[in-house]
Amino acid sequence: MMTSDEDLAAAAANGDGQAFASLLDRHYDRLFAFCFRLTGARAEAEDLCQDICLALPAKLASYQKRAKVTTWLYRVAVNAAHDRRRKRATYVKASEGWGDWETNRTAANHDTNDQIDWLTQAMNQLSDDLRDTLALVLDEMTHAQAAEILGVSEGTISWRISEAKKALRAIKEKEDVA
Repeated sequence: MMTSDEDLAAAAANGDGQAFASLLDRHYDRLFAFCFRLTGARAEAEDLCQDICLALPAKLASYQKRAKVTTWLYRVAVNAAHDRRRKRATYVKASEGWGDWETNRTAANHDTNDQIDWLTQAMNQLSDDLRDTLALVLDEMTHAQAAEILGVSEGTISWRISEAKKALRAIKEKEDVA
């Protein structure tokens, strides 16, 4: 005599692995076919079916024999498909604008790199003293540290930075006119 689905479900809910395996063996193909109809794609159906099978042991504890196991199993599959669609929709909503953000970030990096390239080229046009001073200050040295390294006064560093800014501004204006 064949054990009923309801008896297998009850035994599986109580931890009987063999009953669970038998229940899955009976219904897996039909469950997969149903998941395929719900998703329309084999890979999605496989993933959905796998999710259902992984959750099934815990869900079997809530099976109350009011409906046939197959009816209950279809309900579990429908709910799992809805959960999957909601997660996907949430992911899509959360990732909207990500492409724009990445594009803007890349553009900002490109602009920053262009500015650094321009500054490097422009600094080559400065006198050695101005270039050395500016390089140290741009490397986050204080005026006092730069003065100590270059063997000049802190006031000289401040004056050189001012002169370097004027020279860079003039180079930029000359390029903008051209």
